[in-house]
Amino acid sequence: MRNESLTRRPPLWLLVLIAFSGTLAMHMFVPALPNAAQDLGASIAQMQMTISLYVGGLAVGQLVYGPLSDCFGRRPTLMVGLALYTVAGLAAALAPQVHALVAARLFQALGGCAGLVLGRAIVRDTAGPDDAVGRLALMNLMMMVGPGLAPMIGGTLSDSFGWRAIFLLLALLGATSMTFAWRLLPETGRPTGRISAASLARDYKSLLRSPAFVGYAIGGGCATTSFYAFIAAAPFIFVNELHRSPHEVGIYLGIVVAGMSLGNALITRLIRRLPIERLMVGSNALSAVSAFALLATVLLGALNVYLMVGLMFVFTAGAGMSSPTALTKAVSVDSKLIGSAAGLYGFTQMAIGALCTSLAGVGRDPALAAAAVLALAGIAGQAAFWMALHRDRAVRQASS
Repeated sequence: MRNESLTRRPPLWLLVLIAFSGTLAMHMFVPALPNAAQDLGASIAQMQMTISLYVGGLAVGQLVYGPLSDCFGRRPTLMVGLALYTVAGLAAALAPQVHALVAARLFQALGGCAGLVLGRAIVRDTAGPDDAVGRLALMNLMMMVGPGLAPMIGGTLSDSFGWRAIFLLLALLGATSMTFAWRLLPETGRPTGRISAASLARDYKSLLRSPAFVGYAIGGGCATTSFYAFIAAAPFIFVNELHRSPHEVGIYLGIVVAGMSLGNALITRLIRRLPIERLMVGSNALSAVSAFALLATVLLGALNVYLMVGLMFVFTAGAGMSSPTALTKAVSVDSKLIGSAAGLYGFTQMAIGALCTSLAGVGRDPALAAAAVLALAGIAGQAAFWMALHRDRAVRQASS
């Protein structure tokens, strides 16, 4: 039978609005880290905690929202997350010292990740597998407009009005998203009304026992959120190693993030001509090659702004193509656990992002550390994708 939810899709712009809030809060604050550190009397390591803990919060929160939305529905679960995101943004704007800011950022992430996981789940609720790739890619393309401009907006706000203005704007965005979601978002899931620790463990255990899901999730994280290693290191690379002004950091990050927009735009066209599996593996290979080229450039002492921005643009273009394909494959492993699969996939992505961010701080050379992390992530992503595809083919052959 045709799924009834396919006939009542919510507006795509609304899904973009609620989904990009979570990552927008991370990208927008990065250029303001030096100003906030000086204002709060905090060390660089303490300020980096506002990024790594934020990514960790995005990871943990998605484990909760997916199953809760399967039980209570996408709409009420999303409203709770958006409310928490809004209140935490206000708390961050009023933080008197760095520990309060770190705590507020953690809760901001726990609220913001609701839009990430549920926006994707709603797309999958209302589209078949092939159509979902196109819609997710288009959704990601629209989402990248925000994070692409976020570093420049954050840098401008911080220089003109102080770093606290960033969080006031994010709180306003949360309130706006909550208002539109309340008025326009229908319930697209099929809530069961039942939830328990045992059922959550059973759902996740079922997914973790699937080599295909695990491969797609790990591969998707290595292909996409490993990029957070570069985001965390970028201010120190551009300012300390390449001797550029802090104001330029936001511009360079905006250009690099725009590569994902190009990747998302390309995948919407290529998915009509090439198999999803080939696109997933090939796009991650493109990112891996650019990461190794960046590593070689750093080791040879030939790094400059143009090479770094250009190679990272290629890396993010590959990530923009692999992201919707890996996600679609992962959440399609079990049609009964789409919400839980989206949550666990999101957790895996953000956990890998948090790990890569931490590894980028190892050693005294942030450029070398970031390039090495991205190169290793490229290899790991390829291996995970090949494992998942092999298991998928074996399962299909066994069932036929």
